[in-house]
Amino acid sequence: MDDILHNLQVINSRIEAACMKSHRERSEVKLLLATKTVTPDRIIKAIEAGYNLIGENKVQEVKEKYEALKGISHTKHFIGHLQTNKIKDVIKYGVTCIETVDRIELAQKLHQRLFSENKTMEVLIQVNTSHEESKFGANPDDAIELTKQASQLETLKIKGLMTIGLFSAETEKVRSCFRLLKNIQQQIVALKIPHVEMKELSMGMSGDLETAIEEGATIVRVGTAVFGKRIYPDSYYWNENK
Repeated sequence: MDDILHNLQVINSRIEAACMKSHRERSEVKLLLATKTVTPDRIIKAIEAGYNLIGENKVQEVKEKYEALKGISHTKHFIGHLQTNKIKDVIKYGVTCIETVDRIELAQKLHQRLFSENKTMEVLIQVNTSHEESKFGANPDDAIELTKQASQLETLKIKGLMTIGLFSAETEKVRSCFRLLKNIQQQIVALKIPHVEMKELSMGMSGDLETAIEEGATIVRVGTAVFGKRIYPDSYYWNENK
């Protein structure tokens, strides 16, 4: 377990350095621990160290870990592709924010379920800034319209935007994805859409968090750099159909 504590210190130092370089306060950037395939005991170790924001990619894992984690104070986001037939479980098992609302059908069905249960849910609008067919997210050209439509669903509390940047070693190509999300955020802010907040930009992961912070990220999602490598490639965890 000591490796987790060491890794958390390293990541925190990286975030601090990136914030300093960007003339931002460390408090402006939240570290979300991507806990896909991570066992509850390892997650609890990180939470007890003070890192209590976690994110799951698969509904099945949300369900499986719920009992073990429910007694530990933490905040849980859903960061994977969400199928409409899994909505009820995401709501049932303690998720407070769905970062991956990427189509109006999902927003409407999520609203219907929440309305029937007299609940609300924080959401982020997911945008496919890399224009890759393998990635989920609204087309950047459609993101503003999706935000407008989702804003009319009173159970959804829109808090910002999310993207999965290009998986590339070329920093400037990755940066263009994050810059595009920031640009869309600024356009939405300028429109002053009722019931829409744009305070969160969830972007950046283990390999590119510095670039994301430089471009305005308020949430960086880190998994492998804290918990170690996984047996499946990242693409496996971003596809809820598998």
